[in-house]
Amino acid sequence: MNLVYNIKDKPKFGQVILFALQQLLAIMAATIAVPATVNTVTGTTAMSSTAALFGAGVGTLVYLLFTKFRSPVFLGSSFSFLGSMFAAFAGGVSMQLGYLGLIIGACLAGLVYVVLAIAVKFAGVKWIDKLMPAIIIGPTVAIIGLSLASNAVNDLTGASGGSMTANIYVCIVCGLVTLFATILSSVYGKKMLKLIPFVIGIVAGYIAASIFTVIGTLTGNAELVVIDFAKFQSIQWVPDFTFLTAFKGFGELNLEYVVTIIVAYVPVAFVVFAEHLADHKNLSSILGVDLTKDPGLHRTLLGDGIGSFAGAFFGGACNTTYGESIACVAISGNASVVTILTTAIMAIVVSFIGPFATFLATIPGCVMGGVCFALYGFIAVSGLKMIQNVDLNNNRNLFVVSMILVAGVGGLTVSFGKVTLTTVACALILGIVANLVLGGMKKDAK
Repeated sequence: MNLVYNIKDKPKFGQVILFALQQLLAIMAATIAVPATVNTVTGTTAMSSTAALFGAGVGTLVYLLFTKFRSPVFLGSSFSFLGSMFAAFAGGVSMQLGYLGLIIGACLAGLVYVVLAIAVKFAGVKWIDKLMPAIIIGPTVAIIGLSLASNAVNDLTGASGGSMTANIYVCIVCGLVTLFATILSSVYGKKMLKLIPFVIGIVAGYIAASIFTVIGTLTGNAELVVIDFAKFQSIQWVPDFTFLTAFKGFGELNLEYVVTIIVAYVPVAFVVFAEHLADHKNLSSILGVDLTKDPGLHRTLLGDGIGSFAGAFFGGACNTTYGESIACVAISGNASVVTILTTAIMAIVVSFIGPFATFLATIPGCVMGGVCFALYGFIAVSGLKMIQNVDLNNNRNLFVVSMILVAGVGGLTVSFGKVTLTTVACALILGIVANLVLGGMKKDAK
């Protein structure tokens, strides 16, 4: 792609702040959604959104250090480990032990990444290129975006970040204002506006939502209330870090619980490896640099694994590279790693600024839905671009791609006890098997 800022470029200070804010807005909804989901399922306030944000910032810093500041992507809370987190709380005799389980589980998941990194270091990455060529990685990346499409639609038609009383049509209007402001800024914007389309879009959407909310409040019409300003009455000033409570659970630790955590976390870590690879292949195609070779897949794995542990230590949730961050890089044309570094620092700082963190939390789901329409769609299209040179007139190639797309769009998942193979993992594995059966390792797809 024609990037405005490459990996080593350093935009001006004021620009970096805006770019970092844009990245933060892009990853915000998903990062705080994980602790919110855990709280809903457990019926408690076990997880802290601000702590998860702090952990994501620290995890990203760790990732950048391990990758020698050559891979511009932000790490946020991983949805893949939600089932593992539920098991940690369900298997513990107290909340304190549940918190400790989150840290132990993240440590085990990190060890899996370390083992994989060592294996890749000695075996190289050529086998990965042969096992997972463009014919497999391309549609798999597309599935990452397409599998999130329903989330974007649900956000657009609701008010998950607001009072949940707004009329569906009001939400759609706010979401579309966001979406088209983003598109127009990206396509027709001049200079700086073209580089911050998501900031422009979210500001436009928030203003529209605020107008509806003010009118609804003044007229007593709850269907026009899109933003829940009442959240400012319960501002959390200091993040509730996981380790502060976890260390109180050591006295209750037992072998049965440790086995439960191992079963819940370790297999999932192997599954997430597939998503890690797909994300980095996608980012590589955008940057024009193969990140599996420079800085190296072993480094990205170490950064992701150790960064994931750091995220759980502070915020409870394991981290992972975010497709939203990658899409933001692609759409804005800004791949400067300085931007990601600043975003990580900003996430850490913001987690201690209660009013600002609360403001971010009040951004309505419909507004974020408008942004996600562009983000998730771009992820899907970037994956399809990877197979534009693949000969789909060849039935072997056609069947491999079609199987991945159908499994992904259809939402295929497979569970083994407490372990669930995600849609992306199932689609990728099915594609690899199909390609092997059809002789894909013998000659490259063309």
